[in-house]
Amino acid sequence: MASPRLGFRLAVCLLNVSEARKQDVVETIAKAALCDKPGHSVVAACTEAYNLIDMEQHDGIHPCLGSVDLVPIYPLSECVSLEECGKVAHDIAESLSHDVPDCSMFYFGYADQPHKRSLVQRRKELNWYKRSNLNVNDIKPDVGTTVSPRYGLTGIGASPYVMNCNVTVDTQDLNIGQLIASAVRGANPGGLRGIQAMAFPHEGTVEIACNVESFKDKPPMPMTEESTKYISYYIEGEEHFYFAPISIERQIKKLAASYGVKTVGTALVGFTPEHCKCLAEQAIREGYGAFWRKRKTITM
Repeated sequence: MASPRLGFRLAVCLLNVSEARKQDVVETIAKAALCDKPGHSVVAACTEAYNLIDMEQHDGIHPCLGSVDLVPIYPLSECVSLEECGKVAHDIAESLSHDVPDCSMFYFGYADQPHKRSLVQRRKELNWYKRSNLNVNDIKPDVGTTVSPRYGLTGIGASPYVMNCNVTVDTQDLNIGQLIASAVRGANPGGLRGIQAMAFPHEGTVEIACNVESFKDKPPMPMTEESTKYISYYIEGEEHFYFAPISIERQIKKLAASYGVKTVGTALVGFTPEHCKCLAEQAIREGYGAFWRKRKTITM
């Protein structure tokens, strides 16, 4: 879909695959999305990821369940609805089940009808956060009959935009990282609204990995210190908010200092909704699909 300014309407899939160390594998998957068949790019990328990533051989510290771990569809243009994105997610799941018969999927958000269970809720139900306790024989996928040991289980759905903001703390003490992650987690008292956070060891430091979720509840009145921490955008006339990455960084820096350690870097993995929309429009205008080659990881 493309933007009204260009005569199109925009939605985006920020595909999550279970590979981050092998750049050639990641780029091969990205290149597969540049297929000529209209509307087939996500399916082509997923199919390539299933071919290249074997969950029976997978080794990593970040929780995951599938070679393709997540296929989230987000509306970018204000005129694109979450219901439409849910329908797109279903169409992708149907195509994948045809092209890769042994793959299996669960739905979340606006693809999970009529319940619309959130991704966090579905992942908790499936032990995504504690894969070591997972028994694939106990899982009944929404698409597919069983969970393939090679492909694992893929989450596919639609929701308001989610991005990732990772802050690195200069310590090897994972316990400190876990305390900081707990303190910023939105579900906990005093946490940051819309933030899901986990701590991981990372090259002699600890990384606080934050999923930054959008929400509709209006923050406090304008001009307050609290309200300046949020950024807003619209889906079908409804205002949505997310916690500003710079404010996440400041809060984690403050918490780290309380434990006598410093932060040593922040990376925005992916894009803000506004930046994603601008990049998509630019790619369409220029007819250049491999725009990631022009972009480096945003650090703050």
